[in-house]
Amino acid sequence: MGYIDHIRACNNHDLSRFVSFQGPAGQFIGWVRRDNLALLSEFQDVFDFTQDVLRLKKIDDITAHMAQVTQALQDKKQINGWRGELYAVSPRFGEEPLFLIERAATPLFGIRAYGVHINGFVRDKGQIKMWIAKRAADRMVCPDMWDNMVAGGQPAGLSLMGNIIKECGEEAGIPEDLARQAQSVGTVSYMMETDGGLKPDVMFCYDLEVPKEFVPNNTDGEVASFHLMGVEEVADIVKNTFDFKFNCNLVIIDFLIRHGVLNPDEITEYEELVRGLRR
Repeated sequence: MGYIDHIRACNNHDLSRFVSFQGPAGQFIGWVRRDNLALLSEFQDVFDFTQDVLRLKKIDDITAHMAQVTQALQDKKQINGWRGELYAVSPRFGEEPLFLIERAATPLFGIRAYGVHINGFVRDKGQIKMWIAKRAADRMVCPDMWDNMVAGGQPAGLSLMGNIIKECGEEAGIPEDLARQAQSVGTVSYMMETDGGLKPDVMFCYDLEVPKEFVPNNTDGEVASFHLMGVEEVADIVKNTFDFKFNCNLVIIDFLIRHGVLNPDEITEYEELVRGLRR
């Protein structure tokens, strides 16, 4: 296997199996798999159905109506991993949301979810080392797998930096003044079909160089341990295994490219890697 296998694994979708999900004014907001339309057929007061489009009706308080829909589906065990966390839904990031929706329901409706991923690293005698998290064994998604030092979904009502500060404190015991030094380095995106639907997700990526003496300390139970690894060791794990949480591989590949660990003279699929990180 190789680096490119992670790009392909996170973009294993077939959009011919989906219909467009639109807002009341025809705004595109997601994709719903055709075989999931039957789950929504009882909610005629919320949705209009055509052969190729699922559209929200012009109703008051879409958030409340969608909460009723998602709760009903949760009661029928059609939505897994309920988080009790709301995501904002809008045609573009940062726009006024059309409505809010339970995080676990976003794949069913193919709604683009956002998150922050922070590459924590140190420089030691000219070498880069990365702080890598080991996910706790009881995590609903990818238990016991490797992860970025800090990562988390982007909840409604919180700025990106506000989320970074929150996640840094909870996941790695990073104080606010250090968390604020995280440098924005762009986005990585993918479109992954899952049993629950489609994940057309965007990760806002940050690099955070931490002091040599700093050791991350988890406070929310989501991380079992932290490990300081040489960047070449991290690259080897990504290249040869699926031991990292699926989307973290993409964030690390982006880091490796930007820091010159991967270069086009040595990686034959370099161009495909670069293009594949932004879908």
